[in-house]
Amino acid sequence: MTALTRGTSVAAQLQQLILDNPGMELFLQAFAGQAAELFSDPDQLLCSITLKRDKKAQTVASSSPQANELDELQYGYGDGPCLYAAESGETTVVPDTRTGSRWIEYFEAIHARGCQSMLAVPLLIGDDGGAALNLYGKSTGIFTDGFVTAAQEYAMEAAVTLQVAVQIANHMDVSDDLRKAMESRTAIDVAVGIVAGQNRCSQEEAFGILRRASSHQNIKLRTLAERLVESVTAAKVATHFA
Repeated sequence: MTALTRGTSVAAQLQQLILDNPGMELFLQAFAGQAAELFSDPDQLLCSITLKRDKKAQTVASSSPQANELDELQYGYGDGPCLYAAESGETTVVPDTRTGSRWIEYFEAIHARGCQSMLAVPLLIGDDGGAALNLYGKSTGIFTDGFVTAAQEYAMEAAVTLQVAVQIANHMDVSDDLRKAMESRTAIDVAVGIVAGQNRCSQEEAFGILRRASSHQNIKLRTLAERLVESVTAAKVATHFA
């Protein structure tokens, strides 16, 4: 974990990741890769990042296929240290998977696959889940108080940047939805004008004609409007944004 004490702060490194990796998925993958490099020791530790959104958990990145497999086992059971950390915001330390008193079946399954200890540290908390840093130990005695503290400090510093990334992604989603709505409105407005001109009727009557045709042909109003415009102008509708 020497990377924790290097010159550049965690926040600065993550901010650079946001700039280098536009889009939430790309950023999370890059972040998980950084965390895996920071905490993983191929001989002793496996690392992964669990993200829970829309009530569904997934591993956005991991240090190895084995780490991903251990995550998937937990998702199959529907509960476990990683999911609990992401949902509750509480760090979960499992010194020995043979003696854990909770999630016993899951611990038995991962112990059989070589995981003898485990640490789950929350990164983000959400209404339907959040994100957690998962560390799987190939032996006991790895997750000392000092190790856990360092992991928690990393998570606390990373959390602010992760929240910024989530907010950016949400704003981008809203902006994309508005853009699509405006593009749809443009096609419909142009088609209404064409129908009004062809039938010498009002805008409201032209819209009614389009809507009835859409229902009769069982196609979306926007699709019908785009086809009508293209048949008349031989060009696709374009919405121009300043």
